[in-house]
Formats: sequence, structure tokens, C-alpha cells
Amino acid sequence: MTRDVPLIRAWSRRSGTDDNPGAGPAGHRSGDASVPALRAVGLSRAYGQDESLVWAVDGVDLDVPAGQTLAVTGPSGCGKSTLLQLLGGLDRPTDGEVWLGGRRIDRLGERALAGLRRRAIGFVFQSFQLMDELTAVENVELPALLAGASPRTARRRAAALLDQVGLTDRARHLPSELSGGQRQRVAIARALVNEPLVVLADEPTGNLDSAATQDILRLFGELRAAGQTLVMVTHDERVAATADRVVSLRDGMLADDTRLDGSGGTARLGALLDWEG
Repeated sequence: MTRDVPLIRAWSRRSGTDDNPGAGPAGHRSGDASVPALRAVGLSRAYGQDESLVWAVDGVDLDVPAGQTLAVTGPSGCGKSTLLQLLGGLDRPTDGEVWLGGRRIDRLGERALAGLRRRAIGFVFQSFQLMDELTAVENVELPALLAGASPRTARRRAAALLDQVGLTDRARHLPSELSGGQRQRVAIARALVNEPLVVLADEPTGNLDSAATQDILRLFGELRAAGQTLVMVTHDERVAATADRVVSLRDGMLADDTRLDGSGGTARLGALLDWEG
């Protein structure tokens, strides 16, 4: 797919939103490169009690600099998805802290946290999580409307993003009329509609074939080039290899933290896009 404009306008290149100029998410201007986009401090999440107590996430310390693409890997049941939910404010930690753009978010009330998620975090799920009764363009514009954008602004953003992910001709189609890869591209456009500080993707290629996976990796490559902060959970080492950095979890704990050679990122992505089906 060829585009004349960047897929996103990264927060690092802007000072506000169309409907709220001058203020970044969580009241933070991301021009301060010393402030991580995401930070976890002693982050833990336990389920059950007494003998049935299980620590899904256990004492994780993690900084994600603005503009970094981070892959979180590990075996099934190691706590990857739980960690992503904690970082995105979808779950509350048993212990520890979560910081987004210099603001602690784990102690926010439900209403404030919901508002922050809408404005500052984009979510991409393995199962897409699209509204079945809404068209592609309506799915994409919905978070913008909920965040307070005018209908005109929301529709303009949604249409532009669908064009940029190559789905202009599918804008009026329902999710049931789209392929898995097309639905995931709609989900990525939806995640970007409020120009978030961070995009969190949970197994974004897990339900896709090789051809659709290539399309998603191309989009993620564009996000990376534009300076979008991206954290993705994946079990696929080939997908993880396209990141700037890979962390591995074992039994809820951070077991490994590897920074990949930035100069090889494009070559790695190019090799992956040459996969055979």
C-alpha cells in the first residue's frame, strides 16, 4: 500500500489535539524525552487467596521510552496479557505503580481512568473487538466521539485513517463483511483515531494468516517510523524480531530484556515481509 501522508501524527511531534489544543494526554507534553511514555514500578497482580493464590504478574519494573516499539514475549500463562491490561488501565494492580506520560494512573478513579484510556491509549486485540452493528468507519470514529470530538472531526479522522490503512472502499462495510486482516486494520485505525500516547496490542497477529500478518507488520513498521510508542504482546518470535526491544516474562516475572540493533530493524521487517504463506 502506498500513502502520501504518514499513518499517524506522533505525540512527540504535536502539542495537542484538534478539539483540545495545547494539551497532550494525561496533561503531559511528550517533548520531555526524559519522561517514559510508560513506566511500571514493582507491578504485581495476584488472583485467589491463601493456598490458591497465584501471582500473574510479580514485581515487574519496566520503562518504555517514547517512540519505542516493545515486544513482550513468553510462554502461555506467563502473565503477558495481564501485564498489558495493567499498563493500559484495564485492570488494577495488587501492588506497584503504573505511570503514563509522567502521571501515575493506577490510583485514578474509574471515571478519570476511563477518560484517560479514551484519550491517551489505543488498544488492538487479537479478536478485534469491533462493534458488529457498526460499519468500519463508525467503529473507527466511535472513540473520537466518546472523547468529545465533534461528529465532523471524528468522521474526518476515521475516513483519513481508513484510507491510510487501505480500506477506503470498505468504510461502509460491517465487520462480518470483512476478512480477518481487514478487521484488524480497522482495529488499528480505531486505536489511532485519538492520536494516543501509547498503542497496546495483545497478540495482534494471533488470528491472522501469513498474508494478513504481513499487512499488519507493514502498518506497525509505519507506526515505528513515525515515532509512535507501541507495546505488543506476541508469542511469535518473528513478530517480536521487528521491535526495538524484547522483554520476556516467566511466571509473571521479567526474565530477560534485550535491545535489538536499531540499524537492523528495517532489514528484519523486510525479511519477515518476504515470508511464504
